[in-house]
Amino acid sequence: MASMDEVWPAYQAKMEKEGCNEAGIAAFKYNLGVLVSGANVMIPESALDPVAGLQRLEELTVQPDPSLLSKTVILKLNGGLGTGMGLEKAKSLLPVTGDNTFLDLIAKQVASMKGEFKSDVAFILMNSFATSADTLEALSKYPDLGTGSDLEFQQNKAPKVTAADFSPATWEKDPGHEWCPPGHGDLYPAMKGSGTLDKLLEKGFKYMFVSNSDNLGATMDLKILAHFAASGAPFMMEVADRTEADKKGGHLARAKEGGGLLLREVAQCTDEDEKAFQDITKYTFFNTNNLWVDIVALKELFEKAGGALPLPVIKNSKTVDPRDKASTKVLQLETAMGAAIECFPGATALVIPRSRFAPVKTTNDLLALRSDAYMLTPDFRIVLNEARKGVPPTIKLDGMYKFVDAMDALIPEGPPSLIECTKLVVEGPVTFAKGVVIKGVVTIKNSSASSKVVAAALYEDTTVEL
Repeated sequence: MASMDEVWPAYQAKMEKEGCNEAGIAAFKYNLGVLVSGANVMIPESALDPVAGLQRLEELTVQPDPSLLSKTVILKLNGGLGTGMGLEKAKSLLPVTGDNTFLDLIAKQVASMKGEFKSDVAFILMNSFATSADTLEALSKYPDLGTGSDLEFQQNKAPKVTAADFSPATWEKDPGHEWCPPGHGDLYPAMKGSGTLDKLLEKGFKYMFVSNSDNLGATMDLKILAHFAASGAPFMMEVADRTEADKKGGHLARAKEGGGLLLREVAQCTDEDEKAFQDITKYTFFNTNNLWVDIVALKELFEKAGGALPLPVIKNSKTVDPRDKASTKVLQLETAMGAAIECFPGATALVIPRSRFAPVKTTNDLLALRSDAYMLTPDFRIVLNEARKGVPPTIKLDGMYKFVDAMDALIPEGPPSLIECTKLVVEGPVTFAKGVVIKGVVTIKNSSASSKVVAAALYEDTTVEL
């Protein structure tokens, strides 16, 4: 197989020609070096111990301290296009409740905090080249939030790697396909390479709260901030209790060697370890991607590591044109931002209630979020209705409703009432009339090809064949 000395010059020339920054190039060089070395990127079961004894948010006795806000920046990851839901724009531009999109709610949450704590609240986005223009236009109606480089920096892009010989992938039909996002672990090199990290440090910031823009449960919590500041830890991950529904997602573990915390994703698990990986009684916590970072410590870590954080590398096998399965086989090298937990000595984790983790990954999630099972608080958070007692309804829509426009056509008068719904299954082409109430476990089926209306009524623990 090729050596790094053989393959690297072509990548360096390609990335410099594209205008990639030094930190982005250094991060990719580290990842490529791991690949070319043949190092095992899997995390074997034999190297891990389960995690016990973590503190829980509801048990913290620390007092909230609003004065810490002046040293804290809120960062939202906003690079995702929502293509899995049929979107060609930033997923955060989807309406969630009334006319409010994810971005509207985030902007209004920040404004609400400024009013409540009589303090400026610093906010910044990590966009991608695909989401930047749409996002900045949508947020132009909130000038107090910030503008230009005070409001955003962009994530890097990485070259795709030809699987056969590790050379840079080429695709003359559409050279855009030669590049890919490097995963959200790119947060750190993107902050460094864009100058954002140094700019924040110069302004006197120390703490950073990071979360995904599609997780409306992830709001600034002054108690967690005070706990993080008092702990002196350089990095803290918010984790939640794993349930059966979370067993295929990554989990928190301890390294047998050294005892530090680390994250294992499914792509880092061998087939023979899959059963242990999915054992939610052994590995009881998952990463919510709500992270707290001491950015002074982050700068020091970059300097110690020679400019590139040694994040675990995740290899994804794809084709260079994702829609053309006969096109060149490539590897996309990615890193996960939560995996930085193993790079910071003394990093810790806090168990949070599920209310701080409400991401929208599918139209099932979006339908539930738009229903009365959730409510909008005066400070613009979306939370489960108290009547739900902390448990969201389970929604399973037919595959034909995978895209948002199809889901919108399913509920032209708005979603049915789901406040007392345990589970709703929809099979076949239907349209909900106004005034439908779902209670308990309900399945609605239409086996014919023509759409049928679910009439206004109460449906309780039943299967309805239309």
